[in-house]
Amino acid sequence: MRGPLGAVIGRYPSSDGVTQMGGIIRHNRKCRDITVLLIFIAFWIAMIVNSSFGFNQGNPLRLTNGLDYKGNVCGDKHAHPDLGELELRYWQNPNQVYQSGLKNSQFKLANARSICLLDCPIPSEDSLDWVCDYPEGDIRLSVADWINRNYDYFEFLTPEMRNSSLQLQGPCYPVIFPSVNVYWSCQFIARASNTSLKHWQQMGGVNINEDIVIDKSVHKSINSHSAVLKRYMADIGKAWPVLIVCGGILPLFLSVVWLVMIRHFVAAMPWITVAFFNILIVSVTIFYYLKAGWIGNDAITPIIGEHDPYINVFGRELTHLRVATVVMTFIMAVAVLTSIAIVRRILMATSVLKVAAKVIGEVQALVIFPLIPYGILAVFYMFWISAALHLFSSGQIVQNDCNSNCCTYDLLAKRVNCDLCCGYSIRYTPHIGVAILFHLFGCYWATQFFMACSSTVFAGSVASYYWNHGETSHEIPFLSVFSSMKRLMRYSLGSVALGSLIVSFVESVRFLLESIRRKLKVSSYEPDNCLGRAAYQSAQCFLRCIEWIIKSVNRNAYIMIAITGKSFFVSSSTATELIMNNILKIGRLNVIGDVILFLGKLCVSLSSVVFAFLMLDTDKYKSSRYKISSPLLPVLVCWALGYIVATLFFAVVEMSIDTIVLSYCQDSEEHQGTAQYAPPLLVETLGDENETQRLTQGTQ
Repeated sequence: MRGPLGAVIGRYPSSDGVTQMGGIIRHNRKCRDITVLLIFIAFWIAMIVNSSFGFNQGNPLRLTNGLDYKGNVCGDKHAHPDLGELELRYWQNPNQVYQSGLKNSQFKLANARSICLLDCPIPSEDSLDWVCDYPEGDIRLSVADWINRNYDYFEFLTPEMRNSSLQLQGPCYPVIFPSVNVYWSCQFIARASNTSLKHWQQMGGVNINEDIVIDKSVHKSINSHSAVLKRYMADIGKAWPVLIVCGGILPLFLSVVWLVMIRHFVAAMPWITVAFFNILIVSVTIFYYLKAGWIGNDAITPIIGEHDPYINVFGRELTHLRVATVVMTFIMAVAVLTSIAIVRRILMATSVLKVAAKVIGEVQALVIFPLIPYGILAVFYMFWISAALHLFSSGQIVQNDCNSNCCTYDLLAKRVNCDLCCGYSIRYTPHIGVAILFHLFGCYWATQFFMACSSTVFAGSVASYYWNHGETSHEIPFLSVFSSMKRLMRYSLGSVALGSLIVSFVESVRFLLESIRRKLKVSSYEPDNCLGRAAYQSAQCFLRCIEWIIKSVNRNAYIMIAITGKSFFVSSSTATELIMNNILKIGRLNVIGDVILFLGKLCVSLSSVVFAFLMLDTDKYKSSRYKISSPLLPVLVCWALGYIVATLFFAVVEMSIDTIVLSYCQDSEEHQGTAQYAPPLLVETLGDENETQRLTQGTQ
């Protein structure tokens, strides 16, 4: 049986035997769950080593820019020659592109000869233009002069080089088809220029295929699943100013504003929160419709820069955005109907928030303290996102193993070489996938850990306020917060690490099950009978319930850890017993209050989404260098960051309510159903009328 906390909470004897006021936490605490703390430290060391591997092996340019025939990444300043300005990949030989698009063809587009250019070539209207290889050997042009000449030095070629070029063996290749910049690759359009093709034939050039296949070959490569995933990751790196403003600064400002308003306008805040939530979720849904092209003419396009308006190129990102729009429409409908349904419960939420507002007004340092975990998480996320981009691009560039027959003119060897037919590609080893999964798990565990630390500090500070009859130290206003933080750092980090690990583990298992389901669906192994589908849905529902229960138990466990200093499992047991003994009293208080707080978090995160859409709609993110493939992932990241920041600050209100409620329940149990330390406002909400009168008279 759990013993009373009278020796722990309230008065405590000093070393000279005199009973003093102000004690809440017993001073003979011990370090708890040390093993888990050591595991957490080892985990951080592994995270640093894992990230170092990414920084050493990765190059974020690989996520969007292709490779040339030498294995250089387009746009790489350290390549030979310097490709800092040359970001677009262009396939010089149109027949190779055509051949790679044929069904059952053994020739792959990755082996087609490609170079890096500043812009995509377009055929001339009255002559034949050429795109020549990088200048080297006897071609004594600088890269800058080569660019200024539109990559054309055909007039400087020797008769041997000209004959080789007419055989589509280089070093110069004709511009017969127009090309357009599609995600930093020049996609051919199967509309050969009659003028250019006529000049080519008059010069004795070999036959050039003009079929529509030449369109599909590059398009298929650009829209592959791996290419789309890389572009999504690259979007995060390009939109980093949006993440800082909409995922960090804006939610910080809105969270502080919400806390200040809850302090001074507590009666109106539930109504304001519900109304603002409905406006925001409708606004976000409209933005999705705009970018999906179902409203207006502002749909995302894979084509970069100016182009012929009759050219229409489809990107897989648009499909994903339209699916997200449908999902968002369903979420909006459910959310609006739910918010309307809880309007009748708003008055109960007001009474709940009044309790938290009272605590925040007395312990004002609670509003400022979240800046500490906020700053730590901000630094962590900047490091983590940068490491993630490098990990996703940390494959090795190796030459392909191909059996293709091709010959190209080698400017350095001054002859046609038929041995270098294979191109280059990025090869990913299995350990890179493991490193990425570990990195993702590390982010979730670290986030849960810092949020749990913040909640524990709040709980200790609020408990000090409650068990001192609502008195605070006016001389040292930050004393209770600093004392609670000191106790956490000294004794309870292991317990907090254990609680956050349990939540992270359950969430990771659910994520892996979902990934397996998607793979089975793609492989057509998804169970097609009702029993199989029901079993899967039941497993998902069970895991979601387990996750929700664990998060709820953890939050109350952190409160008891802050008060008693016990280990995680002991604190969980104590908190659960208190809740079960007072389930009716706690249930009617917490449920609707948690709903309003959840809507408040969504208001902050949805505001971040709205501003992210507005920032991503500027010209900067539609240009060649900084263009994002889709606003989908940056917007989702801004939403997640905004929600995390709001959770850090709103935990002040959540933990204030939960800590006071648990303290009230414990107070009532220790004093035969009469809470001796409870403030009148709390008794008015939870207790009976006689107890309210007693406390009111006692404070006069």
